[in-house]
Amino acid sequence: MRTPRTLVAALSVGALLSLAGCGTTKWNVPDPADARITGFDWKAAPDAAKVAAQGADLTTYGLPDDWAGYGEVIASFCAAHKAACARTSTKMSSLEEIQLFDAEQETAVGTAGDIGLLWGPVAEAKGVVPDYLPRGADGLKDWQRGRRGGWVATFAGSIAFVVNTNKVKHPPKSWADLLKPEYKGMIAIRDPREYGTGQYMLIAAAIANGGAVNDLGPGYDFFARLKRAGNLSTGPLNKTALKSGASPIQIDFDFSGIAQRAKARTYKIKVVIPSDGSVWGPSGLMINRYNTAKADFLKSFMDYVLSDKAQIQFATAGARPIRYLNGDLKLPGRARKSWLPARSYAPVREIDITRIDAERLGREWESRVLAEGT
Repeated sequence: MRTPRTLVAALSVGALLSLAGCGTTKWNVPDPADARITGFDWKAAPDAAKVAAQGADLTTYGLPDDWAGYGEVIASFCAAHKAACARTSTKMSSLEEIQLFDAEQETAVGTAGDIGLLWGPVAEAKGVVPDYLPRGADGLKDWQRGRRGGWVATFAGSIAFVVNTNKVKHPPKSWADLLKPEYKGMIAIRDPREYGTGQYMLIAAAIANGGAVNDLGPGYDFFARLKRAGNLSTGPLNKTALKSGASPIQIDFDFSGIAQRAKARTYKIKVVIPSDGSVWGPSGLMINRYNTAKADFLKSFMDYVLSDKAQIQFATAGARPIRYLNGDLKLPGRARKSWLPARSYAPVREIDITRIDAERLGREWESRVLAEGT
């Protein structure tokens, strides 16, 4: 299989994002009557009798086991349907997932992927998700699901600072703190041109610095200042870099930090919600329109991620189930055990990320942040 990074080089980010160039009101959604899937009814209810056979083996993108407890969610679904679910999962960005679904359409390989919600409308515009709305989707807000289906919000995390306190003795408490000279070369981030995590990060920083969803300028300015100060790390945002100290401060979701903190044995992790502002960043599940051979499995799994059981599993892993945030789910106390204290989330706001122009975001990140100092 081609590697995701090779595809990113081959397929222009700008070309894909240009589908979303006018915001969410002018998507050029392809006609579902496509030669590759003509006569296939994605809207039909899934046939439960076919789930086990279709789930014998799976290839997923951006759905690692430790991502908000997806390993347990998938395992419990497969067990309920007596499906073997021998799974290959590749970590990648939301952009890379969409590109791979599109590139493999003649011989579909991928089945499902986790995406930041700004990428849901992009996936629709690219035509890689089907017209299927799962059970429970009618309880979601309009911006938390595909207009014709194919993707739904599943859970959310708050943008946080995940800090290795063995390497950083005085963890930052706010976005303003990140500018301190003591954090030179320490701070790792996700690229907002590719990752939902990076997009929510940018929005949170913008709001904390006086901006808004429709005014991300203060966010670009903030990261340009971080770059000028030399505080951005040249190392990656991952567990290895966090542990080694190559990137001992990582701007990530709280649930990711919570999961890493629970497993850390030789070092300590502190998860900090910035006191000057953060946002809830919903993730979503999208399924591959071209993988009709596994359609019943995929539609059933979309139904499952919005069920009480799966939503509670996401909560147990440290994430906020989307139905809980919407006031549509009561959680047992045990499911909230790993969460940070409630007072930590006082600065966190909910935003509709699909109001953002994806192409403009990528263009301005390049011109106002990446070009800084070049």
